[in-house]
Amino acid sequence: MSKITDRVWTLAEPVVKEQGCELWDVEYVKEAGGWYLRLYIDKAEGVSINDCEAVSRAFDPILDDEDPIPTSYVFEVSSAGAERQLKRPQDFEKFMGSFVEVKLYKPVDGNKVYTGNLSAYNDGDVEIEIAGNVKSFEKVAVASVRLRIR
Repeated sequence: MSKITDRVWTLAEPVVKEQGCELWDVEYVKEAGGWYLRLYIDKAEGVSINDCEAVSRAFDPILDDEDPIPTSYVFEVSSAGAERQLKRPQDFEKFMGSFVEVKLYKPVDGNKVYTGNLSAYNDGDVEIEIAGNVKSFEKVAVASVRLRIR
């Protein structure tokens, strides 16, 4: 994570927990000429628009007070979503055995995208099971891993 997202994570996590949710990810990106700060939240029973609003209202004053971002930006709070990206080791641990999509930087055996059940994760290296066969990908080859709904 960048220094900004690290700082925002530290500030946001207790606020998100107070609202009964889990902080899934913090994203600070430039899109369409503007900067966006996004908090992605999760909750066992699912995230509602009211959860997003509650987190936004609770965290917005803290962003104003702490001012972790020196430039202007748009602040958004969103559900992590059913087809969320897995990034941290605990994400992979939580969803071991789940159906995932692995996107690669370069084709392997003619494909850049593979789907299957997540069967192993070790320091960025990923294994998935596809129709009874195990396919392994090294960390340097993996662009992203995302949950997929069948």
